[in-house]
Order: sequence, then C-alpha cells, then structure tokens
Amino acid sequence: MKIWSKSWKASKKPGKQRKYAANSPVHIKRRMMSAHLSKDLRAKHGTRSVPLRSGDKVKIMRGRFKGHTGSVDRSDIDRLAVYITGIEVIKKDGSKTMPPIRASNVMITDLSLNDKRRLSKKKKAESKIKINS
Repeated sequence: MKIWSKSWKASKKPGKQRKYAANSPVHIKRRMMSAHLSKDLRAKHGTRSVPLRSGDKVKIMRGRFKGHTGSVDRSDIDRLAVYITGIEVIKKDGSKTMPPIRASNVMITDLSLNDKRRLSKKKKAESKIKINS
C-alpha cells in the first residue's frame, strides 16, 4: 500500500525524499516534471518554470549529454524522466535507444503552445494581482 502525506514538508534524508517522490500521486508527479525556462521565455511569460510536454525544445544542462539540444519526444511521469529526440545511446547488442533524462536537468528553450490553456492559468493569476494592487 502506498503511503503519501500531503502535509509532509521536508527531510534531510535523501531516502525519504525519494520515497516521497515515488509514492506521490500523478497530479503531484506532474508538477515535479517541471523545468526551468530560458531567460527570454522567463521574461516573456513571467514565470520561472513550467511542466514539460512533448514537443518542447530543450537544452540539456547536466550529465553526459550536457549542451545538446532536442525536442521532448515523450515523458514518463512514473519514472520522472523525459526522452529527447536526437539523444541516443548504443547498447551492447548494437541497437540504439533514448536514455531517460530527469526533467530538472534540462532547460526549456522553446515552448510547444498547441494547448491554449497551458499558460492561461498563470496569466489569469497575474492579471488578478495587477487589478488588486
């Protein structure tokens, strides 16, 4: 049975942090799949990070493929990983496969705005703040 607490705040212990992430429900894991925006996108949209989606263009900031760019092919919410086109490893049998990359290790350089509501909630919240102040 999964035990997950909404009121859990933090722990120094990495094992507890991993357990919290592993046992969290899908709607919380979706928020964990967020990545930072590039400086120009940050200024344009007024937010630091957004959840990744397939079609977003990203730059890898950490790890073996640091500096490479590509678009998100698919995201695996259970593994908290994304798969990027153009990034491949050759397995021992000679076949090629896309390695999983953590969402926190990439930076979004171009957003896929096929869904009109993707950033609309953020804009609504900003407009309410501007009206009230």
